[in-house]
Amino acid sequence: MNVNLHLRAVPPPALRNSATWLRKLFDGDHGPARDQRHVLGRPGPDHQILYTDTVLGDQAVLGGGQVCAAGPQEPPFLLLTAAQTARVATFLATADFDALWRPARAELLPRYGGPGEEPRTRAAFAEAHHELAAFYRTTALHRDAVVKWLMP
Repeated sequence: MNVNLHLRAVPPPALRNSATWLRKLFDGDHGPARDQRHVLGRPGPDHQILYTDTVLGDQAVLGGGQVCAAGPQEPPFLLLTAAQTARVATFLATADFDALWRPARAELLPRYGGPGEEPRTRAAFAEAHHELAAFYRTTALHRDAVVKWLMP
């Protein structure tokens, strides 16, 4: 099954700690959320491997405080405050992709076709990294919080 990490920028005063309210952000009722949204698809969840050994770690970049989803089989929502979002944006803006790629490549390449596929795999991860950095940069400029949901 393919999964995508969906991210939404939400002004902090509008943010609610309610699974029902958060679900509406991803079901088309965007309410107070800005138009700023992002879907991190392929390489998706494997993208966290790039950030595992970093100062902030993958929990800051792709994780957050958990709010249980409404359905028992659904993954939790993940929340970052505006301050946490700003720290992640700063980290991603200054991160050297090659420095992130080098330690992660040994774990990632076997999942994506091996060394022969490195140029294509590296390019996909680099593109996703740059898109994620752009999302966080714009979100931090607005001083918004981030809501994330790993969805099938």
